[in-house]
Amino acid sequence: MFDVIPLPKNTRILAFRKFVIKIGSNVIAQPDGSINLALLQRLCKQIVQLKQQGVQPLIVSSGAVAAGRGLFSLPRKSDPVTQRQVLAAVGQNHLMQTYTRLLLEDGYHCAQVLVTKEDFRSRRHYLNIRNCLEGILQNHIIPIINENDVVSVTELMFTDNDELAGLVAAMMDVQTLVILTNVEGLYDRNPKLPEAQLIDKVALNRMDFSDIISTEKSDFGRGGMLTKVRMAQKLAAMGIDVFLAGGKKEDVLLSIVQGDRVGTHFPAAKKTSGVKRWIGHAHGYARGGVLVNAGAKKVLMDHQKATSLLPVGIIKVEGSFKKNDVVSLCDEEGKSFGLGKARYNSKQLKELIGQHDQKPFVHYDYMYLFQ
Repeated sequence: MFDVIPLPKNTRILAFRKFVIKIGSNVIAQPDGSINLALLQRLCKQIVQLKQQGVQPLIVSSGAVAAGRGLFSLPRKSDPVTQRQVLAAVGQNHLMQTYTRLLLEDGYHCAQVLVTKEDFRSRRHYLNIRNCLEGILQNHIIPIINENDVVSVTELMFTDNDELAGLVAAMMDVQTLVILTNVEGLYDRNPKLPEAQLIDKVALNRMDFSDIISTEKSDFGRGGMLTKVRMAQKLAAMGIDVFLAGGKKEDVLLSIVQGDRVGTHFPAAKKTSGVKRWIGHAHGYARGGVLVNAGAKKVLMDHQKATSLLPVGIIKVEGSFKKNDVVSLCDEEGKSFGLGKARYNSKQLKELIGQHDQKPFVHYDYMYLFQ
């Protein structure tokens, strides 16, 4: 068993009672795709130590496809989608066996939770996943969450596991998300350049990073730094602290919890409700949309007061949707500025467009507006 080292008295442990740790493929995969056992053991040791201090960690772990690739090679002529499915099916088993063995050394069980993007589409499925994860945590089990790459293909795939980690963080009402990657954090220019400086903290109103972030992707992961930063900004706006840090750094998780300057911090803004978090992550699931006139958009975007979207402010209905579906809120030019839960279906709404004295189409409590 690992020795438990008490955290120092100045620890920020209360801010980490429940938090998500995303471990990227390039953190735990070696160049040949095999799992870096020594590194994963160090991470598990830190997770166990935090668990024994009363923390409830949720692990979103990449690495299944890379692990499968490290075990054997498929013929080059194989269909790429089938190849990914086969490698994931083999690699996920190997990855979970490794986590199970390492965590059981300290007496902790882990649970495999495989999900697809479709599982987050409906509110019912979303709540079912949340209830499952809450049950796992309540029984002192450590959940290991990953995309089900065996069935997730094309439009059913997450952008990457950073997106999945963001969804889990929003769903589980955590205070903090830590993204472990193969670089130390966000730099003010290409980190390969000698003059590159690590950005310690990102202001919430800093929106565009395309000028300083390379679009190149890592060897094994699907997502690049730009997708990580955009997701981090989105979660910070929802009230979740996000840390982007190097997963290979010694005691990286303990250092973050203790308040050391590690990686890049995206400070949380005012916390939003659970249902608004769900809606905020539903951009890819919107069933249709509405075009809102300029006056209505201006009132909605006034963050000083809570305002619902009434039929009188809508000028056009796009697509077909049912009551309770998530729809996109667009301005007169068709640019989306928010999401909302529909109170009417598309057919009913078309009959109410422009009418006064009607119930809201999207109530403020079920509306998420982009920054």
